[in-house]
Amino acid sequence: MYFFGQWNAQYLWLLSASIITNYVFGYTISHSNKLLSKYILIAALCSNLLILGYYKYSGFLADTLHKATGMNLSFGQIILPLGISFFTFTQIAFLVDSYQRKAKEYNFSHYILFVTYFPHLIAGPILHHSQMMPQFRLNSTYRINWDNITRGLMMFIIGFGKKMLLADSFSGYVRPIFDLSDQGSTPLFFESWMAILAYGLQLYFDFSGYCDMAIGISLCFNIRLPVNFNSPYKSLSIIDFWRRWHITLSTFLRDYLYIPLGGNRHGENRRYLNVFITMLLGGLWHGAGWTFVIWGGLHGLYLAINHSYRDFAKLKGWNIEKLGFTGSLFSGLVTLLAVTFAWVFFRSPDLHTAGRLLYGMSGGNIFYSLHHPPHFQQYLFILLGLGIVWLLPNSQHWMGLQVSSDSDSTSSKNIVNLKWNTCKWWNWAVPGVVLAICILALTNGKPSEFLYFQF
Repeated sequence: MYFFGQWNAQYLWLLSASIITNYVFGYTISHSNKLLSKYILIAALCSNLLILGYYKYSGFLADTLHKATGMNLSFGQIILPLGISFFTFTQIAFLVDSYQRKAKEYNFSHYILFVTYFPHLIAGPILHHSQMMPQFRLNSTYRINWDNITRGLMMFIIGFGKKMLLADSFSGYVRPIFDLSDQGSTPLFFESWMAILAYGLQLYFDFSGYCDMAIGISLCFNIRLPVNFNSPYKSLSIIDFWRRWHITLSTFLRDYLYIPLGGNRHGENRRYLNVFITMLLGGLWHGAGWTFVIWGGLHGLYLAINHSYRDFAKLKGWNIEKLGFTGSLFSGLVTLLAVTFAWVFFRSPDLHTAGRLLYGMSGGNIFYSLHHPPHFQQYLFILLGLGIVWLLPNSQHWMGLQVSSDSDSTSSKNIVNLKWNTCKWWNWAVPGVVLAICILALTNGKPSEFLYFQF
C-alpha cells in the first residue's frame, strides 16, 4: 500500500475498494449454487471491466466518437491508476476460478497480500492465486533466508543493469526519430530501421530487466514469481514468440478469453477468428489507441498464418521441428522482422506517425538516404544488442532458473527455482561491476524512460 501510495495516495481508496469487493464477490460465488454464482460472476466481471474501461479507455472512446460523429464527449482529465490493468486482471482470474471451484483458499489477509504484492504492480507478471496462496501459507516464507536474499539481489542487479545500461542507451536512438515522424517529417531509410530495431531492443531489455528485478525482489521475501520472459527474440515462429514474451499475459488471454470463445473446438475457421479476436483485445489491453488495436490485429493475423502453415505442413507430412541451421536462421529472421514491423504501431502515438516511419522503412527516400548513412557506432550498438539477445544465455539460464516450455501459469515448473552458485567469485564480480556502473549512471541526472509503466 505504501509503494502504491508513493505514486498517488488518492487512489489508495480505489485499490482498497477493488480488493474488498472482489474478495466478497469471489467468496460469495464459491459458496452459492451454480445459477446464482453465474449471475454474481457476470455482475463482478462487468463492474471490474467498467472501472478499468473508465480509467483506461474513456478518453479513447470520447476521441473516437468525436472524430466519427463530431460529438463532444468529455470525461475530464483522468489519471491512469498505477497497475490497474494488472490488479484487475489478477482478480478477474480469481473470480472466474472461484466460479469454476478452482480457488481453494479465501484467507482475507492472504488475498490482500496476493493483490497488493508490489513487485508485480507496475508491469506484471499477472499473478495467479494458485501460484501465490500456497507460498503465503508456508511459515518459511515469513523468515529471513540469507541464501534467497543473496540470490535475489544478484537477480535484481542483472535486471537493473539491463534497464540502466542497455534499455536506456537504446532509447537515445529511438525518441529523436519517432519525434521527427510525429512532427510531420519522413525519416530516412537507414535511420528508420535503426530507430525501430533500437526500439525493439529497448523494449526487450526494459521488460526483461523489470521481470528480473521483480523476481529478485520477490526472492528476497522468499516468494517465487512465475517466469514472464524467456528470450522471445530467439523464437523461430510467432507461436513460439508468444510462449516466451509476457508469458503470464499470453496464458491469461488463452485461459480466460481464447478458450471461453471456443478455442479450436469449432473448426479451423472459428479457431483463427478466436485467435484474431483474442489478440485484438490483447492489443487494446496494452493501451487505448488504434495503434495498439492494429498491433494486436497484426499478431492475430501472424498467429493465424502460423497455425495454418503448421496444419498444412502436418497434412503434407513435413517435419518442421528439424529445420537445420539455414532453416532456423531463416525462420528466426522472418519472425523478428514480423515482430519489428508490428513494433512500429506499438511505439507510434498515432497512425500518421506510423505511416511516415513505415514509408521511410520501405525505402521511399532510399537514394537520399545513401548519402546520409547513420554513424558506424549506431550500427555497432544495434549489432551488439542483437548479439546479446541471440547468442548469450539469458538471466534465467545464467542464474539456473527452471523455465516451463508450455507457459502453463499454474504449473510449478513455471515458478522460479534458483540454483546459482554463490561460491564462485566471478558470480559476484560481474554483478558488482554492473551495480557500480548503474549507480554512476543514476547520478548523471539523465531521465530514465520506463516503457511498461504505461500499460
